[in-house]
Amino acid sequence: MVTAEESRSSAAGDAPLVTACGRRITVRCLRLASTDRPISRVALDVGRDQGGEPGVWAALTAEEARDLAHRLLAHAASAEHGPRNGAR
Repeated sequence: MVTAEESRSSAAGDAPLVTACGRRITVRCLRLASTDRPISRVALDVGRDQGGEPGVWAALTAEEARDLAHRLLAHAASAEHGPRNGAR
């Protein structure tokens, strides 16, 4: 039997991030419970834009989510202050 459970991280809060262009980005923990091997993923949901164009989503492993977080932080620093050593 496989069931899906989505839960929000208490550290992330309940409200999605709304970008300047109106996209709503929601981050959740997705757990698929199966009898042989439970699966946990970090689900990233980028919703529709203001014009109604469809969004996208991704289900990341914990390692992939951490790698994405590091890349986002490096690029945010670069956008604010220019390139840093080690930025990808």
